[in-house]
Amino acid sequence: MGNSAPSAQPVDSSDPYARLEQTFPVLSEDMAGRIARFGLHEALADGDYVFHRGERAVDFFLVCTGEIEIIDHGDHGEEGIVHRHCARQFTGELDLFNDRKILVSGRASGPTEVIRVPRADFRRLIVAEPDIGEIIMRAFILRRVALMQHQQGAVTLVGPARSADTVRINAFLTRNGYPHRTIDSSTDPDAAAFLEGFGLSDGDLPVVISEEQILRNPSTHDLADALGVAIAIDQQRLHDLIVVGAGPAGLAAAVYAASEGLDTLIVESTAPGGQAGTSSKIENYLGFPTGISGQALAGRAQVQAQKFGARLAVSRAATGLDCSGGHFRLQLEDGTVAEARAVVAATGARYRKLDLPDYARFEGAGVYYAATAMEAQLCANRAVVVVGGGNSAGQAAVYMSRFAAHVHILVRSEGLAATMSSYLIDRIMASDAITLHPYSEVTALSGDTHLEGLAWRDRRSGEETRIEAGALFVMIGAQPCSDWLQGCARLDEAGFILTGDGCSPFETSRPGLFAVGDVRSGSVKRVASGVGEGSVVIQAVHRFIERQKTDAMGCGAK
Repeated sequence: MGNSAPSAQPVDSSDPYARLEQTFPVLSEDMAGRIARFGLHEALADGDYVFHRGERAVDFFLVCTGEIEIIDHGDHGEEGIVHRHCARQFTGELDLFNDRKILVSGRASGPTEVIRVPRADFRRLIVAEPDIGEIIMRAFILRRVALMQHQQGAVTLVGPARSADTVRINAFLTRNGYPHRTIDSSTDPDAAAFLEGFGLSDGDLPVVISEEQILRNPSTHDLADALGVAIAIDQQRLHDLIVVGAGPAGLAAAVYAASEGLDTLIVESTAPGGQAGTSSKIENYLGFPTGISGQALAGRAQVQAQKFGARLAVSRAATGLDCSGGHFRLQLEDGTVAEARAVVAATGARYRKLDLPDYARFEGAGVYYAATAMEAQLCANRAVVVVGGGNSAGQAAVYMSRFAAHVHILVRSEGLAATMSSYLIDRIMASDAITLHPYSEVTALSGDTHLEGLAWRDRRSGEETRIEAGALFVMIGAQPCSDWLQGCARLDEAGFILTGDGCSPFETSRPGLFAVGDVRSGSVKRVASGVGEGSVVIQAVHRFIERQKTDAMGCGAK
């Protein structure tokens, strides 16, 4: 077994490097022989690279003899050894399932012989040899978790931790599973010297630094492009299906579509998971009795879709849909156009905002729409306020009660019973760290560069309460993300997409355009129902595409 660099650090049971037999498994001779049928034998000299950090679409390598060392590159180009793959061990992690730039390099150590499996043949291997595929999938997931935990293959984010732009960049990297380390320039005594070493000043913050480049307060779109998180979309390609939105409903649609052979593209504006992806723990989803975080659920679904060949384009928000021709043309914010025979709208809904002075100024700087580990760290040991009475608000309150000095829940109604699951209500009522304030609404926000305090009013008595607070979590109502449709489908009064006009309950007024999940009018706003809708809609998509192809053939025959 090879050696891992983090072995000198203390590890715990959650650390993949403490599970070497799963993270870096040694395959049996029989499995190695079966893999060899999909690849070519190659001899490498000492120091030969099989892939470099920053490359896309690298191949899969099985070591026969010798070693391949996996190299982490620091901000200044320094090298560290992540692991040394020995005989019957294999290279790779999750980026082998997509077209992102890889995070590490691979180099032969001493005379080495390998089996190189090209990317296309690797996909065939995963499907054709399910027992080997299971081992590889588990190892790839654990390796990505390890890279994130140990900040290997990482970039460095430097900036004031509580500034809106630092929070935005941090959230994008975290939710897309990109390893990074964060330096809080407002509190870290070494931050100034670190910046000086790169010729940077406070005016450049926040910055993202990697071995290859320095990005000064990049937009999310530019960051995704620079780091290779975004993928190129072939504008000449006619996809069978484009799924717009990578929440639970969209990911389910992509998994079923790709597994049934449809050429599938997923377009997502930010990161996989949607609103569910920001949930600290979902406990009422079938099959996970101890609960699962929204990000973990979304991450697994994303890998599952990509395993079957679906392509995911993140940081690519849909801005319009042209449905006037024989095929759909989806316009994206960067000017790219993607074309498909059918489209599934799974763009979900976003939380409504409060109508308050200075509200926009504090968004991302104390006003949040998700309660994850990142937000918990930013407001640890301070009071926080959660506005909303749904399950998302309840999950946020319970989660934040582990870190905050106290959690205040504000609802405009008399309580939670009508809108929240009873298991969450029971926890809230049993917690000394959470206080429910019925008939209450926020009236004012205060602070300089970020939120420092707020006030709320009791609507019955008129009494106003002011507190110092580290965060305000707003989880009220839902505004559908349907503006990109541009008249291609009928909407209800609130802007949700009306369905049921065709032979499918999920087909819109435009044949070939389907809607699932929270963006669909009348849908049940639950993760399980979204997954169900996303999986079932593919039957109707299949029928539509087959009908379309048959009609085209008929016209050709005439």
